[in-house]
Amino acid sequence: MKRTVLLWQVLLALVLMLPGEAQADIYSFVDNNGTIHYTNIKSDPKQQYQLVVRSLGAPPRFRFAAQSSRPGDEKIYEEHIRRAASTYNVDPHLIKAVIKAESNFDHQAVSQKGAQGLMQLMPGTAADLKVRHPFDPLENILGGTNYLRQMLSRFGGNTALALAAYNAGPNRVEAERGIPAIPETQQYVRNVLSHYRSMSASSSLPWRAGFR
Repeated sequence: MKRTVLLWQVLLALVLMLPGEAQADIYSFVDNNGTIHYTNIKSDPKQQYQLVVRSLGAPPRFRFAAQSSRPGDEKIYEEHIRRAASTYNVDPHLIKAVIKAESNFDHQAVSQKGAQGLMQLMPGTAADLKVRHPFDPLENILGGTNYLRQMLSRFGGNTALALAAYNAGPNRVEAERGIPAIPETQQYVRNVLSHYRSMSASSSLPWRAGFR
């Protein structure tokens, strides 16, 4: 026990000693010999890394509204979006439009209600989707697209209703038999559909499936 406490103290001290812009998350993994290793870079895709210390120098940015978050570079996520689109058979332009409206491509965005990451997954939803690291772009996009596919299937491929369910919850949409009379949800659906139409016309991500 003393050794474990001492190890945590050393790790925390190392993180705090770094300048703010250089601080990084610390991960652990166990090799084939049972030895525990600590690193700030997840360099081996075969290893099961566990986050043990989150950087104090770069906390998640809190998002009060989609357009107020610091925009990220959307191009760096295109391969993740292609993978999610292929895995769950969802139009990549729609995935991209949801990310635009939800987080403005800020992978560290956190809403006032606690939704996290690019596709703004609530902790409970993330757990149901087995998303262990909601601020990891690939995990978040795969999880969010999985949930979006569930909503599309639940509402017969109707994109507007699926988006309303993504924002307000499927039970609310079913109870009101349409887009709920919630100004935030109605504006959200309009915003995503607007982004969707624009991205479908100009994006480099080809897709032939049709959505309503």
